[in-house]
Amino acid sequence: MNKNYYPEHIPVIMGILNVTEDSFSDGEQFLDRDSAIKHSIEMIAQGAEIIDIGAESTRPGSLPVNSETQLKRIVPIITTIKEKYPDQILSVDTQNTAVAKKSIELGVTIINDISALRTDSEMAELLADNPQIKVVLMHMQGIPRTMQLNPFYTDVIAEINDFFQERIDYCLSKGILLENIILDPGIGFGKTLEHNLTILANLKSFKQFGLPVLLGASRKSFIDKISPSLPSQRIGGCLAAAFAAACGEMDIIRVHDVLAHKQFFDVLIAIAKAGKN
Repeated sequence: MNKNYYPEHIPVIMGILNVTEDSFSDGEQFLDRDSAIKHSIEMIAQGAEIIDIGAESTRPGSLPVNSETQLKRIVPIITTIKEKYPDQILSVDTQNTAVAKKSIELGVTIINDISALRTDSEMAELLADNPQIKVVLMHMQGIPRTMQLNPFYTDVIAEINDFFQERIDYCLSKGILLENIILDPGIGFGKTLEHNLTILANLKSFKQFGLPVLLGASRKSFIDKISPSLPSQRIGGCLAAAFAAACGEMDIIRVHDVLAHKQFFDVLIAIAKAGKN
C-alpha cells in the first residue's frame, strides 16, 4: 500500500454532552446531573480535549428550550467540571445570548451556535465584548423543526462556502476577531444523504478561509441510510467519518464515543509515522 495513503493531520476530539430529554442519540441519558458530570469526567479521561455541553436538542423536528431551563441544566455541570479540571476547555452548544453570557462567566471559552449567530441578535455583541471566546458558526438550511422537510441545493459545497463568507463578514462587521471563528459545515442540518456524502468527500474545500473547521457527524442518520442501525450501533460509520475528517484536515471532531475515536486516531497516526520509515 502507498505509504502516503494515511493522513497525518489528526483533529482535536470534542466530546458531546447532551443534557436534554430528546437528543436523537442519547436523550435523557445524561439529564440527571450526577450522570452528566460522571460522563464528562469519563470523556476527559478518555482523551476529549473539549467538552461540548448542550441543554437544547437540535435534532430534526425539535423545538427551542428557554434560557432558564438551559441554565438550570448546564450551570451545575460547568461549575463542577471547572472546579475539578480548571484547565479543561468547555464549549456550550446554544443559540441564546443569556445562556452564552452565564457560561462565559463560569469559564466556558467556546460558544457553539448552530444558527451561526442568526437566532439571537445580541449574541454577536456578547462575543465582540469577550475577545477571549471562540465561536463555532454552523451551516444549516432552515431551522431544526423544518430543516429535513425538503433540503435542496444547486451546489452544496459552493453554497456552504458562500454562507461561511457571509457569516465571517457579519462577524467582522460586529467586531468579532477573525481568529476566534470556527466553521462547521453542518452534517445532517438541512441535508440529504447525498449532500452529507458530498460534504464528507470535499472537506478540504472548507479550509479555504484559513480558519479552523469542526466536523460533527457522530451517530447521525446518514449512517443509518447507508447501513441500517440504531444510533448506538453506528460506531463503524462514525470512524469512517473520522477518517474522512483526518484526510480533510479537520481541526476538531465532535463525537459521542470519545474512547473509540481516540484509539482510532492514535493507531492511525502510528501507522502514518511508520510509513515514513
